[in-house]
Amino acid sequence: MKLEGELIIPEAKLTQYLLIPRKEDDKSKFLAQAGFTLANANDLRQAIILLVQTCEAVSDRQNKYGTYYRVEGPLIGPGGTLAVVTVWIERTADGKFQFVTLKPKR
Repeated sequence: MKLEGELIIPEAKLTQYLLIPRKEDDKSKFLAQAGFTLANANDLRQAIILLVQTCEAVSDRQNKYGTYYRVEGPLIGPGGTLAVVTVWIERTADGKFQFVTLKPKR
């Protein structure tokens, strides 16, 4: 299935988590390999949306907050392409899909 409807990607998830260096669970160096930086955070947002529009979502688990989905595929950046897994939740409260995280595909 494809995730359809409103896709919510919180700005803070990009600019305060994925694109900043962290002592633990740092994803900024991984994303930098494809040219993603704080200066072009919107490029990362658009690449994540393109990934979701072109790749299938697989139901992963469910809890009281909603159903979690994985969308795996190529994340196309200004400087290259990375194989990633994105995690989304279809919120029980309103049925909207919210981005949870992104990680390298192993």
